[in-house]
Formats: sequence, C-alpha cells, structure tokens
Amino acid sequence: MTQRSCFVMRSRLFMARSTGCLFPIAPFTDSAFRTTRPYVLYLDRIASGAFGSWKSGTASTWCSREPVDAREAAQIRERIDQARRQREAEQLRRQQQAAERANHWWRNARRASPDHPYLTAKGVRSHGLRQRGADLLVPLYLDGRLVNLQRIAPDGAKRFLPGGRVKGTYSPLGIIEPGSVLCICEGWATGASLHQHGGYVVAAAMNAGNLIQAAIGLRARYPDQPIVIAGDDDRLTDGNPGRTAANAAAAAVGAEVAFPEWPEGSPDDLTDFNDLANWKLANGQA
Repeated sequence: MTQRSCFVMRSRLFMARSTGCLFPIAPFTDSAFRTTRPYVLYLDRIASGAFGSWKSGTASTWCSREPVDAREAAQIRERIDQARRQREAEQLRRQQQAAERANHWWRNARRASPDHPYLTAKGVRSHGLRQRGADLLVPLYLDGRLVNLQRIAPDGAKRFLPGGRVKGTYSPLGIIEPGSVLCICEGWATGASLHQHGGYVVAAAMNAGNLIQAAIGLRARYPDQPIVIAGDDDRLTDGNPGRTAANAAAAAVGAEVAFPEWPEGSPDDLTDFNDLANWKLANGQA
C-alpha cells in the first residue's frame, strides 16, 4: 500500500504520497486552477522534500527531523537535491511553454487600440503594445528574447501568463543607443510616461520585486550605459516599498535614482511618474 501522510504547510492542508512526484498547491489567495505552488515530498524513511512558488520564484526545503548519523544526513541531502532538481526542471518546462504561448499570441495579436480604456485612463499612447480581445499585451523580454506577456484588462487588472518567467524580465520603450540614459522603472504606464513626456529610453520591470533583478540583467547586457532607476514613491505604504526597491536596485548596479517631485497641493495617494504627469496635466502644470 502506498504510504500516505497529512501535513500543514503555510496554512494549506494537503495529502501527500511517498512517490516523490511533483504536486501543486492551490493557495487560498489564488484560483484553484492556478497551480502556482509546487512541492515534492518523500515520506519513506525520514519525510523530506522541497516546496516553493512558481509565481514568486521562491523555494524552500523541509525535513521532519534531524538525522541521527552522517549516513542518514547524506540520504536526506540527496533527497532534497533530487526534489530541487525535479522542481527546477518542471519550472523550466512551464517557462518554455509560456514563452511559446507568448510568442504565438504576440505574432497573432492586432495593434493596440489607441482608445483602449487603460491607455485612456493612464493618459499614454500604446507605444507598440498589441491587443488580444479586450486585453492589452505587454511584451516581457530576457536577453533579447520574448519570454512572457503581461495582460492588462480594460479595468486595469494585470496578469502574467501562467508559469511564465518574470524574474529579470522587462518591457522596453525606445531603442538603447550608446551613451543615452536608460531609465528602469516599475510599471509599464510609468515607463510610457517617462518615454512619452521625457523622451527617455525605458525598461519597465513590472513591479518593485523585479526591479533589482531587471537592473542587474540590463547592467550586464549594457555595462557602460548610464542608468537611472525611476522609482515609485509609495508614501502611504509602510516601509515605502517603491522607494526601498529603487534605492536597492540603484546601489546594486551603480545607477542614479530619481523619484517624483510632488508639487504643492498634490494629493498624497500619487505614487509614480505617471500619476505626476496626469496630475500636472489635469491642473494646468504640464
């Protein structure tokens, strides 16, 4: 009979078999169909394995108890290494599938409508985006290859392709020329404002968590390029994650850092350069 056991990990109850197979965990915060958190679990001898999140790129290992001797410790290390390799192979497979889907969708998508509700709300042009159904498609590149898409719905809801790589990717606006300043920011609309109103070449990293990884990758690809991290200023959020991430990215790649300078009378809930551009336009300061 196959051995079974029941565990609680990260507040999620699940049943596990001692086969060493890769299982998905459907977190409470995700749809049951979005299998973003895999685990590999071995229950014979000492229960051990690995688990993580394809969505965030994080991974952890687990063991039920300490080994009693060096031989048992070596067995546990081998099991955990095997689980890690299995997880990494599955992650790579999912990323490759997502990249193929991204390229297929991108090739067959139409040019983005200039009056798409999201573009209208953000006050920016499409800058080469494409559209599939009602969703805008934002291309994400890594080392010059299209590897993922961010879909933006008319109401502004954003989703990456399931399983697609995000870490280190970016969406470019403009062409990088030798000696020109490269701005790296978080969201695409922020990048569109910097490109449209400031004439900057921009790489949009999509979020604060990817800012440092995108900057490191771009610095490696363009070692002599002047870089400015155009950070968000999350003034109403504890710890100001936008400012924190921007400063960390600038320090990591030897870049300058810039934040919006808020005019007197502007509301505190403005956070980025797109917010600033739209507020100035609405208040006759453009």
